[in-house]
Amino acid sequence: MSSGIQKIMTFLMFEGRAEEAMNMYTSIFDNSEIVDIMRYGPEGPGPEGSVYKATFTLQGQAFMCIDSHVKHAFTFTPSISLFITCETEEEIDRLHERLSEGGRVLMPLMEYPFSKKFSWVSDKFGVTWQLSLP
Repeated sequence: MSSGIQKIMTFLMFEGRAEEAMNMYTSIFDNSEIVDIMRYGPEGPGPEGSVYKATFTLQGQAFMCIDSHVKHAFTFTPSISLFITCETEEEIDRLHERLSEGGRVLMPLMEYPFSKKFSWVSDKFGVTWQLSLP
């Protein structure tokens, strides 16, 4: 029996920049939106107004995120990345430019034996993206 809810969802933990990240991601990808945001109130435990829990979609795929009020000794790692199959050269060029802005390029945008055009970037929030034009 299916409830219509996506059972497995990518969950991103930010430290104070969750809303900024969601706004950037939903502005880059078509068919994307911030679905809901719950915020910490004055009682905390996180800073008032920061994201307690949020859901957003990128090209119809649902994601969740939070602003952790706890400082951790870790952040995002390239060993887990979001893989995007692009349909056009314009799309991969645009995504590469927008996602690498303020971040860093792990593999430059170019042809590889496994892809007509490919790039692997870490965005300004530390989330990594693999972009491929098959």
